[in-house]
Amino acid sequence: MSADQPTILATSGGYRDHPRLQLAFGPLFHEAIDLSGAPGTPRVCNIPTASGDQETFAFRMDEAARDAGVRLSHLHLFPMPNVDDIADHLLAQDVIWVNGGSVANLLAVWPVHGLPAILRRCWESGVVLAGVSAGSICWHVGGTTDSFGHPVRPVTNGLGFLPYGNGVHYDSEADRRPAVHAAVASGTLPTTYCTDDGVGLLYRGTEFVEAITEKDGAGAYVVRRDGDRAVEDRLDVRRIG
Repeated sequence: MSADQPTILATSGGYRDHPRLQLAFGPLFHEAIDLSGAPGTPRVCNIPTASGDQETFAFRMDEAARDAGVRLSHLHLFPMPNVDDIADHLLAQDVIWVNGGSVANLLAVWPVHGLPAILRRCWESGVVLAGVSAGSICWHVGGTTDSFGHPVRPVTNGLGFLPYGNGVHYDSEADRRPAVHAAVASGTLPTTYCTDDGVGLLYRGTEFVEAITEKDGAGAYVVRRDGDRAVEDRLDVRRIG
């Protein structure tokens, strides 16, 4: 089963607290699964390149997957790919979820293993692409990141499946908003969609469809260039979960 058209859910969320486990999958994570239309036990592959394939976090995700009834796998690239054929593995998934961390490092490593072309094939075939933070920015032309430390800086070598910029953690890190505004005003980034923590952006094909949230009061925004300045508008956000 696959989505009926290329689908991306780019988020600043997806996890929640759990009374016994280190983490649980939140409404945004489950929304990505629902978008795939997967019957029965959904197949989700986590790609944790941005955090250096941390084994501890993979273990926490495995626990969350068992609790949620999700068939979870991981694509590790360090020290070598952990599957024989990356394309075959990813094309067999219902959802590909990309975790957060350093988007700059992610974008440096993925081309070495042919991930940009493989992920485009997955997207075009109906596998839902989703993720949080670095796993949100990567699908766009670029965005603002703390991959290099502070102050936050733009990256412009994203996969470009979506012809927009992306801003994450818009409400929780004070330097994110001004960095997005500066990048859009200068033309470094194109029109840029941004999310507060707990919010996701749904795209069908290359068109923005809606913003959804798993957190009360969290917002989404679009920042456009107007002459030599940036203009920000708040978007409607639908509550899920």
